[in-house]
Amino acid sequence: MSNETRIKGMGSILHAQGVAFRLWAPHAQQVSVIGSFNNWDGASHPMQAEEHGYWYANIAEAHAGDEYKFLLATTKGELKRIDPYAREVTNSVGNAIVHDPSFNWQGDDFHLAPWNELVIYELHVGTFNDQEDDNQPGQFSSVSARLEHLKKLGINAIQIMPVGEFAGERSWGYNPGHIFSVEVAYGGPLAFKQFVKRAHQEGIAVILDVVYNHLGPGDLDLWQFDGWSENNRGGIYFYNDERANTPWAESRPDYGRDEVRRYLLDNVLMWLEEYHIDGLRFDCTQFIHSIDGSGAQDLPEGWSLLQWINSEVAQKFPDRITIAEDMQNNRWLTKDVGAGGAGFGSQWDPMFVHPIRQAVITPQDEQRSLAAIRDALCYRYNDDAFDRVVYSESHDEVANGKARVPQEISPDDPKGWYAKKRSTLAAAMVCTASGIPMLFQGQEFLEGGWFRDTVPVDWDQDDEFHGIVRLYRDLIRLRRNSNGFTRGLCGQSTQVYHLHEERKIIAFHRWDKGGPADDVVIVANFSDDAQDSYVIGFPAAGSWKLRFNSDWRGYNDDFNNHPSTDIIAESGACDGLPWQAAVSIGPYSVLIFSQ
Repeated sequence: MSNETRIKGMGSILHAQGVAFRLWAPHAQQVSVIGSFNNWDGASHPMQAEEHGYWYANIAEAHAGDEYKFLLATTKGELKRIDPYAREVTNSVGNAIVHDPSFNWQGDDFHLAPWNELVIYELHVGTFNDQEDDNQPGQFSSVSARLEHLKKLGINAIQIMPVGEFAGERSWGYNPGHIFSVEVAYGGPLAFKQFVKRAHQEGIAVILDVVYNHLGPGDLDLWQFDGWSENNRGGIYFYNDERANTPWAESRPDYGRDEVRRYLLDNVLMWLEEYHIDGLRFDCTQFIHSIDGSGAQDLPEGWSLLQWINSEVAQKFPDRITIAEDMQNNRWLTKDVGAGGAGFGSQWDPMFVHPIRQAVITPQDEQRSLAAIRDALCYRYNDDAFDRVVYSESHDEVANGKARVPQEISPDDPKGWYAKKRSTLAAAMVCTASGIPMLFQGQEFLEGGWFRDTVPVDWDQDDEFHGIVRLYRDLIRLRRNSNGFTRGLCGQSTQVYHLHEERKIIAFHRWDKGGPADDVVIVANFSDDAQDSYVIGFPAAGSWKLRFNSDWRGYNDDFNNHPSTDIIAESGACDGLPWQAAVSIGPYSVLIFSQ
């Protein structure tokens, strides 16, 4: 077959006349394709050398579903390798499978909600189930079975922890062995596509966590892939000097090598094109653009890779979102590429989660800093208030020596009054602050302990704490302006205009364009003491409806049910505003008003 008629693409490419195979192995002396179609015979289908270290073969006898590997003749002897671009594998140390990419996406015309209307729910496929058999992780079907719960909760985006094939059957997912393959234990590629389509039918976007700061280290066929390496390091896909070092393994990809850059970009585009993923969350980007994660030792080629990826996504998929987890307070991550930024749409915000968690887990009221809460509510990286994701729980914040917020609040009584009141206080801050709010699985029904990939979510608590679930549902409806009278929570503007450190009362105003059905006032009490007839300013005169009271007994029988009501804002300067009203608020509670 001549160069002019060769099939484009990498890995195994299914076409009408068979399967084309292409591999990058610049140091191999010869390569052949072995598989179930040739009885694993290395002499049957040798590959032809192309430019720049690529190898190509077209095999008429190969079909979808066939298993295969590449057999490389190298200076270190024969090496059998799984296809780096394999869309499907038998397992992480098994064989690649010729994947049929066709899927019936008919009717899937889903579009991601505007970023200022997003509410994200982070989950882990392997534990988002109620199976009692610890030897069987959850699957995409387990998540599909809970979509009704998520839809009723009101979230409109799921963020899934990584699903690239990893070693074994249990993992957080941050040890990808094969980034183009979907974890077999979760159901594999077809099940993932079915899940995405089903989620879209329910009006829920799917955002996928991806890991490019390191690969493996377990079951990593890419390691010294074609026999070559320097300093006994990883070979062609990795740095072969001190730049290889990460906190997880000496397996940082070589961001300066064109073929590796293309490999990672191709992976990004695969999720968006072939799986209709609505966005990607990039794990630990600080270890992509710097060596030690602090920024002290830059990796310029890592930064330019992020710029290239985000530019390609913006051009080809302008309605999708990319989110960085950098946690270094780096506002350049969400600046436009043209201005020198990395071009991400949003980033996880340490300037919110750390002070808010600290505020609610601190035992003594006098130790809570309302100034820190104010700064967390008002912080922004650039001009767009929604270029940050705000949360009180994530997989990182509820593990690695930390626990779920109720557990941190009351280690001996994580289902008790203090745990319920202060964890929901944090949730109310998440849902009313500027930014994209995010919950972590089970947060809505007081999931306790800490996150482990061997312990499924306790779905019995969904019924036990149905009132708390309703509280979250009510908060999310207000955040998304589902009833049409809290548009301000989708707006860019935040003003904290009342802060009383002694009484631990804070009040802030959220608005989009301002006016009735737009202006929202949030009053929060971070104290164990209720406050009656407490006077604060209001941004407009007239009637203000109480839309939410976290102290309502309908949310939990042991809540105080403090008698908060609608109020009338009347003339009288207060907090720098020309109108004022008296409110009553229960301990560790939040009130939300709008006109």
